[in-house]
Amino acid sequence: MSNTSDLSNRTLTLKRTFNAPIELVWEAWTQSEHIAQWWGPKGMKTTVIEHNFEVGGSWKYAMAMPDGSEFISEGVYQAIVEFEKIVSSADFKPMTEGVEIQALFEEDGDRTHFTFNCVHATEAYCQQQEKMGFYNGWGSVFDRLGEFVQK
Repeated sequence: MSNTSDLSNRTLTLKRTFNAPIELVWEAWTQSEHIAQWWGPKGMKTTVIEHNFEVGGSWKYAMAMPDGSEFISEGVYQAIVEFEKIVSSADFKPMTEGVEIQALFEEDGDRTHFTFNCVHATEAYCQQQEKMGFYNGWGSVFDRLGEFVQK
């Protein structure tokens, strides 16, 4: 997916600085018991169904919505560089499918600079996802991550 047209027109990006060392933020992203504590917007409970943290490994999480319906997120890890980046395909059914997510980590003493990119197949799909609430949804997820790593 990364080789098609201009990535900047197909990518939505969120940045955060977490007041936690990179090892702790990395652990929160890579260990099932931690992922279940912060993955998903506020008000959602996440169950890790599958989590094979290796290149080519699959992940699958179920999120229970407040109304009782379930929403599945899943993908396959494409690249992992310890304490630097995690790249994965991703489907967030039924809202978003066929995207690539990139979690980028940068150490800054006891803090971690974090960049999250979501790369879409087309510019139009990217714009549609932004209008659907990408920044609010993922912003809420990363607020939860920030709270989790600062406990």
